Amino acid sequence: MTAIKETSTIQENKKIAAELCPVTFTMDKIGGYWKPIIIYHLSTDCKRYSELKKCIPAITEKMLIQSLKQLEADGLILREAKPVVPPFVIYRLSPAGVGLFPVIQAMANWALENQ
Repeated sequence: MTAIKETSTIQENKKIAAELCPVTFTMDKIGGYWKPIIIYHLSTDCKRYSELKKCIPAITEKMLIQSLKQLEADGLILREAKPVVPPFVIYRLSPAGVGLFPVIQAMANWALENQ
């Protein structure tokens, strides 16, 4: 993945737009193809990486890892490493992620009504 120059005009414009527009801020956090799907699948229960992969078979491992890292960095999911042998990690929605679930559910309801 190419590094993004933080001082570029486009990045500055994105920051300004996110500050001025709540939809832009939200899309910055959940934008992309896979993030809303991951949030949707974590809404029912915490899941291990392998469980998420089974829920979303079309996602590549690279995209799942990248999306999980971005969602964690944005404070929408929590990653908990279990200190057992063999070690494993579970993912769950943070309070902010739980607050987003009604938005994701509304998107799913809209899709069911308009497919």
